[in-house]
Amino acid sequence: MKNLFFVAVAIGIFLVNPSTANAQTSVNLENVANSSTSKNSLKFIEDIEITPGNTGGNFSADHSVVNNAVAAVNKSPKINNAPDIEKCSPIQFKYALIMDREVETIINTSLYNFIDEWWATNYRYGGSTKKGIDCSSFTGKVLESVYGIAVPRTATEQYNMAEKIPVENLVEGDLVFFNTRGGVSHVGVYLGDNYFVHSSVKYGVTISSLKDDYYSRKLIGGGRICKP
Repeated sequence: MKNLFFVAVAIGIFLVNPSTANAQTSVNLENVANSSTSKNSLKFIEDIEITPGNTGGNFSADHSVVNNAVAAVNKSPKINNAPDIEKCSPIQFKYALIMDREVETIINTSLYNFIDEWWATNYRYGGSTKKGIDCSSFTGKVLESVYGIAVPRTATEQYNMAEKIPVENLVEGDLVFFNTRGGVSHVGVYLGDNYFVHSSVKYGVTISSLKDDYYSRKLIGGGRICKP
C-alpha cells in the first residue's frame, strides 16, 4: 500500500500526542474517532488519507513521538506482508511524512540530518549562522557539508557556475533557482519528487514543492554543480 509506513507514523503522531503535530497537513479521521491506538493502529490505515499541504516550515514532530508510533505499529499484526519498519529512523519517518514519500526512499541520512539540524532556522539576509541564514548561504552549506562541493556565496554566482539541467532531469543535490525579485534571487537544494529545501524569507529553513503555485511561477530552472 502506498505510503503505508508514514501513514502509520502519522497515526502515532496524532493519537499519541496531538499537540506535537503542527503541520499544515489535512487528515481525514472520520473512521478513527472510536479506534484504539496501538492494538488497532494498522486496522484503520485504509480509512486515513493524508494530503500534504504547503509545509511552510510549520511541521513539528518530536522524535520520541515518532519512536512511540514506530513501536506501536511494530507491536501490531503485519498486513499485506509489509516490510519491517523498525530499521527506519525517526528522521526518515519525519521527512517521508513531510514530503509524502515512501519511507524507504529517504536514503541519504546525512542530508536529512543536516536539514533537521537547521530546520526552521530564521531567514536573515546576508546571514550564515543558526541566528539567521539566507538562501544561498544555506545551499552552500548543504553542498559543502553533505556533498563536499564548494560553491560561490550568492545565488547568481551559483547559477552562473552550475550546469543547467531541465527540471524533469533533476536529481537529489541539484540546485533550483528562482526569480523572486528580479534576476536569480533565490536558490534551494532539490530533494526529489519536486521537493526542495531552502531558507525562505517567511518560514526560514523549510521544504517546499516546485508544484506550489508561487514557486512554479518563479522558477527559472535547475543546475548541477559537480565535485571537482
